[in-house]
Amino acid sequence: MSKITSSTLLKFKQEGKKFTSLTAYDASFASAFDSEGVDVLLVGDSMGMVLQGHDDTLPVSVEDIAYHTRCVRRGVKRALLIADMPFMSYATPEQAMTNAAILMQAGANMVKVEGGHWLLETVKKLTERGIPVCAHLGLTPQSVHVFGGFKIQGRDADNAQRILDEAKAIEAAGAQLLVVECIPAPLAKAISEALTIPVIGIGAGADTDGQILVMHDVLGISSGYIPRFSKNYLKQTGEIREAIRAYIDEVEKGIFPGSEHTFS
Repeated sequence: MSKITSSTLLKFKQEGKKFTSLTAYDASFASAFDSEGVDVLLVGDSMGMVLQGHDDTLPVSVEDIAYHTRCVRRGVKRALLIADMPFMSYATPEQAMTNAAILMQAGANMVKVEGGHWLLETVKKLTERGIPVCAHLGLTPQSVHVFGGFKIQGRDADNAQRILDEAKAIEAAGAQLLVVECIPAPLAKAISEALTIPVIGIGAGADTDGQILVMHDVLGISSGYIPRFSKNYLKQTGEIREAIRAYIDEVEKGIFPGSEHTFS
């Protein structure tokens, strides 16, 4: 199988082909997801909650992400590998370039950053220096204390317009992918249609170009609870590889996410 690149994902968008993403944190799961055909793997700062047992993602360090990126890299032959830039690792463009270089050298194909207009200069400088960027809008978990909790974003007209404007500006700054999290499905649809770059949704309805889920939620092993926008595919299938194949199949056919996984 040919390797997935940002150009591949752009072609998928242009052809109307839905693609799948999952978080991964080690070589064994990464290899399983990769061989079953997951297109994008994310070494997410979600590890702070699902691996480290924290209440949020804030304690995760650059070295945490780099270590797990090196592990995942060894299990990947096909998928595009994205590494999260953790909390306060990209507060300035200079800091972002230093830390992004560490993650790229660890094996990432792209880095992901959370935020809107304040990140435009950073996105531009990273891409100018050969570091591809995936942006992240909507519910950005690193801002959980600003939001006052894990809350749906963009429900009122002003905030919806702000998120749409930020998406367009981030694309113009050079981002090659965009993740939108926990926003109303109509807003996610509008963003996907307005942007040339692929848009990946999580808790954002079925009209984005791709979907991403946390692997622990897909396998029903998250501590605490499984979010409404996710689905336990292991419970449905009884075997890990079959669970991944079911996830891919339902995304490609537009079955997942359904209305029960979507916010309005």
